[in-house]
Amino acid sequence: MPEKEKLRLDKYLWAIRLFKTRTMAAAACDSGKVKYEGSAAKAAKQVHVGDEYEVKTEAKRWRIKVTGLLHNRVQYAEAIKFYIDITPEEEIKRIEYQAATFHTGKRRSKIGRPTKKERRDLDDFIGD
Repeated sequence: MPEKEKLRLDKYLWAIRLFKTRTMAAAACDSGKVKYEGSAAKAAKQVHVGDEYEVKTEAKRWRIKVTGLLHNRVQYAEAIKFYIDITPEEEIKRIEYQAATFHTGKRRSKIGRPTKKERRDLDDFIGD
């Protein structure tokens, strides 16, 4: 096998943009958030085409299949060509549901407290 064909798991996960930094990818591997065939995968594990990984990030629980080895970080449009997202449908639905029910704490526009003009109109109406 040529030298260039060797690729560490943490470097691959960083290159395909699942993690913002390689350090974060390595930390995820070390803490058991990356699984290969059901067991935790180490950051130094060699990646091969056809491998399937279960990766837990802050955003979602990914299931990916390696379609190509990517050694350097590239733009998103290019990076997605090096893996297939095989995340189960129920996980995608769970994420969509969470996004729909997510509350930021901010009040939606035009709902809630009256504006200054509306307050004046109310005061005029009530007669205060």
